[in-house]
Amino acid sequence: MYYNVSMYQKRARGIAAVLLFLLTVFSLSADSFWDDVTWAASGSILILAADNGSQGADPAPILPSVGFSAAWQFWGPLSLEVTEDIYLTNYEYNAAYGYPMACNPENRSAFVMGFLTGIQVTGVFPIGKNGIDVRVYGGPAMDFRIIALAFGLNHPSDFTGKIETDAQLQTDAISKYFWEKGRWILPVVGAGMDFPLNEKILLGFDLRVWFPLYRLWTDENIPAIDGWRFCAGFRVTPRKSPE
Repeated sequence: MYYNVSMYQKRARGIAAVLLFLLTVFSLSADSFWDDVTWAASGSILILAADNGSQGADPAPILPSVGFSAAWQFWGPLSLEVTEDIYLTNYEYNAAYGYPMACNPENRSAFVMGFLTGIQVTGVFPIGKNGIDVRVYGGPAMDFRIIALAFGLNHPSDFTGKIETDAQLQTDAISKYFWEKGRWILPVVGAGMDFPLNEKILLGFDLRVWFPLYRLWTDENIPAIDGWRFCAGFRVTPRKSPE
């Protein structure tokens, strides 16, 4: 199996270094840092919006994703939150239009594992006296993708030497497309509510939108909806024991 991850590795190392630096600074600057950190696990339905009808491709995929988050409460109702959502899907490359399109398995060329990483400011506001909280948040987010030749493509007919039908050439083109011109930058905004399930667990519900900021300077000839992400999901947050 061939993995085209060199550009992914460079950017992933960069963001990991920044996060490690921030974590070190926070840890050294406050003795109570970890006391102010809240963890959560999540599951979501992710929609990769697209209008592929005129190009003869599959409709926009609706994918399950799993994730986790860590939020550091730095002032009053505000927290700095890091989120990670992981999804899997297949892509083909439309040579006529010059861009990738998510597709059904039978049309696949590339397998993509996406790591949607968000660094956002979150505000948490209690409502009523029942322990219900409303959350609103937003900030920069990045889609760090691992892009590989799709599983099971090993027949000579899958490697014709022509971009229209060669799975490896299409995989290379898909990787190049996603990593150039800032197409991995996707700012996110969202809102949610948390309900006390019991004394130890909060059950939350979220709606999120990722904006394809790169559409401001690229991809003028593809449908306007392409690149947007929409998500509905739930999250489980362990409650802290009262001091």
